Order: sequence, then structure tokens, then C-alpha cells
Amino acid sequence: MNNPHEQLKEVIRQSNNIVFFGGAGVSTESGIPDFRSEDGIYNMKYAYPPETILSHTFFMQRTGEFYQFYKDKMLHPNAMPNRAHLALAKLEQMGKLRAIVTQNVDGLHHKAKSVNVLELHGSRGRYYCMRCKLTYGIDVVLECDDIPHCSCGGMIRPDVVLFEESLNQDVIMRSVQAISEADILIVGGTSLNVYPAAGMIQHYKGDMLVLINKSETSYDKIANLIIRDPIGETLDKAIEGLA
Repeated sequence: MNNPHEQLKEVIRQSNNIVFFGGAGVSTESGIPDFRSEDGIYNMKYAYPPETILSHTFFMQRTGEFYQFYKDKMLHPNAMPNRAHLALAKLEQMGKLRAIVTQNVDGLHHKAKSVNVLELHGSRGRYYCMRCKLTYGIDVVLECDDIPHCSCGGMIRPDVVLFEESLNQDVIMRSVQAISEADILIVGGTSLNVYPAAGMIQHYKGDMLVLINKSETSYDKIANLIIRDPIGETLDKAIEGLA
């Protein structure tokens, strides 16, 4: 069987213990730009580098400028799940996919009705007061012209992991457990250059590592199956005809 799409379909057909690990490339087909490609956020010109703007220090010291950039470039409230998100949700419903571990903060996996989604970097759909911890939805930012504040007077921040901040330890532990126990690990839409998230792939103990990415990654040499086609098309084909 030389067709990689048919190989992937057969691999999925035979397993009920699949974990998907995804990055920004999963959501580009929904109109959300990634970070490191030629047209990505990191290659756009701003007064400060995006890594600086999206840091804890910048948020605390220049909160108004942070929110201006955040609302202009990071929020995509009208984005909808694409074929990749929907295919993964269907695999979960079929009892084949055990977990999605994602580096994305766009919330599209939840929008696609996936349930066991482990968001390593948080979610742009969630916000909380830094003083009283009251939680809010995305409207608190969309409807505010400046810096959103809680009824208690505290400043509201996104429930995302900024540069200089640590990942949530509970999410890390659950992600590592899911990956280490998986029969099949499908990695898609990520260059695997962002650590510590990318380092979680090292915990995979199985013998079927599938990489779906347009460019090469540092894990290509140990992958069992590599597909360079668009991830939405690839996953859509992979679930076609599966009961």
C-alpha cells in the first residue's frame, strides 16, 4: 500500500487508541494565520516584536497596547471549524480518538464538538479577573474599547499562556499521559519547534507516529508515516467510509 492517505485510513481503522497533537497549521484553513510561516504573525511588522507584545511583562506594563494588538491580530470570533477539526471530532465520537493535545488557543476543537481537548496554551475564549478570579467569555473583550475590568475593579486578562509564563501543570500531566498511552500518535500542523510543548512527543512509546505537515520537522526521521498534503484534506480522506 503506497498511497499515504490509504495507509493512514487503514491505521485509523485498526485502532481505538489514537491521540492527536496539533499546532497552528490545523487552523489556517479556518482563516487564522499561523505564527512562523511566510505570512505568519511573526513575519508581520509591528512597533514591537509579537513575542514581546505577547509576554507577561508587556501585558503588565503596557496593557492597553497589549489589548490593541490582541484584539486586532489574535481574536477571530467568527472563525469556524474546518475539515480537520470536524474529522477529529468525528473520530472521537466513533470511539477511536482518545484525546486532542493542542498548542492552539482558538477554541475551534471545542466549537467542532470535540470533548477531551487539552489546551496547552489556554484559550482565547476564556478570561478571568486577576483580583477576584471571576470568569468571563470573549464578549468582555470584544465589547470593550480599552482594557476590560471586572465589576470588582480588577483587571481582566485572557486565560492564555503568555511568553515568560509556565504551562498549566495539570494539562501537561494529562497530555503526557495521553501521549504515552496512545497506540497511534498523529501530529499535524506544527513544526514541532515550540518547547516545552513539542517535547511531549518524546513521551510517545508506540510504533505508529504519523506526521501531517507541509514542511519538514525534527521528528521526520523517526516518523512511520509522513504526509505533506493539507491537513483538512488529509483527515477528511482518512475518515471517509469509516463506520
